[in-house]
Amino acid sequence: MKAALTKKAESVTGDIRTLLRDKNIRHGGVSRDGNQVVLRFRDAAVLAQARNLLTEQLPDLDWTEAPDGSDFRLTGALKPAAAKAVQDAAVKQNITTLHNRVNELGVAEPVIQQQGADRVVVQLPGVQDTAKAKDIIGRTATLEVRLVNTSTEALAALSGGGPVPFGSERYLEKDGAPIIVFRQVILTGENLTDAQPGFDDQQQPAVHLTLDAKGSRIFRDVTRENINKRMAILLFEKGKGEVVTAPVIRSEIGGGRVQISGQMTTTEAADTALLLRAGSLAAPMEII
Repeated sequence: MKAALTKKAESVTGDIRTLLRDKNIRHGGVSRDGNQVVLRFRDAAVLAQARNLLTEQLPDLDWTEAPDGSDFRLTGALKPAAAKAVQDAAVKQNITTLHNRVNELGVAEPVIQQQGADRVVVQLPGVQDTAKAKDIIGRTATLEVRLVNTSTEALAALSGGGPVPFGSERYLEKDGAPIIVFRQVILTGENLTDAQPGFDDQQQPAVHLTLDAKGSRIFRDVTRENINKRMAILLFEKGKGEVVTAPVIRSEIGGGRVQISGQMTTTEAADTALLLRAGSLAAPMEII
């Protein structure tokens, strides 16, 4: 549970830096102290400006001001309800991740239940090999974002007329069609703070991703420089990768909110969101 809160505090700290930079608010440093975020300011007017912005943009945090020598200090802490929500979400996400993994074991009617605030019970009827079960339960899936290679060499490789170009790899899309993507990883699931099912502007099912500050910055730059090119979102499980979606970049995407849409049902959107959230455990688990 501590780790889930620390992860949240880390991502909030990054978001605060980005917010202040975008609004040109000068500060004397933003740091994380345990699960609190500490900001320093030289003058009270700037502190007030920052506090108004942060209160509006980050409603989950409570802010307190204190003098810090001749400077001013602003400390943000997650509201108790928000902290509880983070922890509840971590347990739920871990349960989803466990379901995804246990399904791969092919166990008939597994039972995976929350017990108390911070425990999950996993019952696997008929499984003799506990070491293998533990290995699968403790494993992590990862998300990667890469660019699609659409060079003539890549297209030739797809039609079987040549080798896969150097620095690229061949994967399959969901419909089984081959696709060639660059090896260079732009973003990973580490930069993902949330994934929720929803709808796009055309009211088609979509998955809405939220990136942390670092992820948002990288994503903005990459999308700006690669308009009209395709970007692949890959999911790796046990070293095997599949391209979940490979949309065309229509415009620069800032603000850390990314949408995946295209030929999916509402159920698939919900499953994809779960998989992306469940790609890795929200908080580490100890097997007792």
